[in-house]
Amino acid sequence: MSILRLGASGPAVVALQKKLLKRGFNPGALDGEFGLGTEAALLAFQNSEGLLADGVAGPRTLAALEKRKPPALPSSAARFTLQVVARMFPHTPLGNIKRNLPAVLGALVKAKLADRLMVLMALATVRAETESFEPVAEGRSRYNTSPSGHPFDLYDARRDLGNRGKPDGERYRGRGYVQLTGRFNYAKFGKVLGLGSKLVTQPDLACDAAIAGRLLAAFLGAQERAIKEALLAADYAGARKLVNGGRHGLERFTDAFVTGAALVPA
Repeated sequence: MSILRLGASGPAVVALQKKLLKRGFNPGALDGEFGLGTEAALLAFQNSEGLLADGVAGPRTLAALEKRKPPALPSSAARFTLQVVARMFPHTPLGNIKRNLPAVLGALVKAKLADRLMVLMALATVRAETESFEPVAEGRSRYNTSPSGHPFDLYDARRDLGNRGKPDGERYRGRGYVQLTGRFNYAKFGKVLGLGSKLVTQPDLACDAAIAGRLLAAFLGAQERAIKEALLAADYAGARKLVNGGRHGLERFTDAFVTGAALVPA
């Protein structure tokens, strides 16, 4: 099945234009030219159906136009080889990547998030959060520990994180590849992963390589569409904010994403 985008022409574009018109989205002349009118109608249809609005008529959009169940996005995990990822992580020991990459990619495949954009997002997030490519526990900093306070005391009373006072700040500090933080998130994503309350009672499990990979996938999956929309607009700060809530590690994130995107083209 061909993928149709701005500039395409021919009988397949005529068929696309007819399908859009039939669904109530007028592309203008049914002339077989994928111009701005066809793109606008396609974007409107994609937004209407809750699809990623990229203006491209791929298998999922074409299936939706025909009221068929959209096929799963093809996995790009195999394209992210050790050699590719090593170039995305130029300062990371190769052994760390070799040891942990399979679990990360495996978690993305299992969560059906192994399309090219989401693999790039996941790996760039790992680079931003823990350049060592190992799940780690958050260290003390001026953002989590006051000058004269106990470790992570600035997290203890964070109601937005679901913390209930000492020792919740240190107990539920950031861990893993995505730096899961706060009692609320440990409880929420523990249930998402089918771990029940284990992450709450044993928060260090978030640094287990297999669980950390699954947490990364679950965290990204919860905001998949918003992440993809930001990435398609090259809004790397926006994509980063969806995960981190700020701009921490943005330079590393952007470098990893842009490098990977060049090595694994669409």
